[in-house]
Amino acid sequence: MIRTARTLVLIIAAAAAPARAQHPGGDSVRAPLVPASTTMVTAWDFPLNPLTDSSLAASPRASQVRRGFRLFTRTAEEAPALTGNGLACGNCHLNAGQRERALPLTGVAGVFPEYNKREGRIFSLEDRIVGCFMRSQNATAIRADTPSGDRIRTYPDTSAAEVADIAAYIRWISEGTGAPPPWRGHNTIAADSLIPVDRLDPARGKSLFQEHCSSCHGNDGQGVAIGDKKAGPLWGPRSWNDGAGAARVYTLAGFIRYAMPYLNPGCLTAEEAQQIAGYITSLPRPAYPLKRYDYLRTRIPPDAVYYQRGAPERPPLNEH
Repeated sequence: MIRTARTLVLIIAAAAAPARAQHPGGDSVRAPLVPASTTMVTAWDFPLNPLTDSSLAASPRASQVRRGFRLFTRTAEEAPALTGNGLACGNCHLNAGQRERALPLTGVAGVFPEYNKREGRIFSLEDRIVGCFMRSQNATAIRADTPSGDRIRTYPDTSAAEVADIAAYIRWISEGTGAPPPWRGHNTIAADSLIPVDRLDPARGKSLFQEHCSSCHGNDGQGVAIGDKKAGPLWGPRSWNDGAGAARVYTLAGFIRYAMPYLNPGCLTAEEAQQIAGYITSLPRPAYPLKRYDYLRTRIPPDAVYYQRGAPERPPLNEH
């Protein structure tokens, strides 16, 4: 087994045939999740693939679902007007959102509308997708020419066709599942294992990164091409911005702990995952220009380190 940490691997692979399977809770579901402990055989499977699924043949939404899948797996290439970096949705939501403990989206459509603590309002599924474009794909870096020739900053919104297409794909893989899906939120670090952020050692994190992650991500964190796969950039101008969920230490650590290394997930301890996350989040990345509007109704989480650095004190307006 290759010991690599494909924290953000671009998913471009052939599909597995759809089948019925048991999720961890024991109920039969339409869309099986690729097991967290994957193999070379299943590492790039898509249990549900709209490009090959014959059940979509006569559906009026087939083209939208298929476009959503292509956007999900090749976001930067398929939606350059909405993507300001080199990442795809499938870099974090592994196997096109269909892998256990790797931020799976199978069944997640049913949880919306849902309150979003960071922005302090109710989110639709489309709002959540816009947030991913804005933060994880750094769409706030994109600038567009106006007819007058002026340069203005433009942001995606819920009216974008790309947002509707990705939502259609997520709803399609969510059919036949319960809400909330029983596998949601399983890639978190247990509360009694959390290490205070100021006690994490970036030097130790760097050493662990070089040992477990650099074969795929490179020592520079920008990704190494391995055949037709390439891990995504973990810091720098082509990575997610500092307002993204992955810019939070414990959020990123939970992903690393249970989804990485890509072909051997779970081999890192909670302490090691937090040290690696502490190292990655100690490095520069694009700035999210709207951070001042986040966490206005709740306290800034202690692991939201990019909000703490150099930011003036601001008491919360209300606790939730």
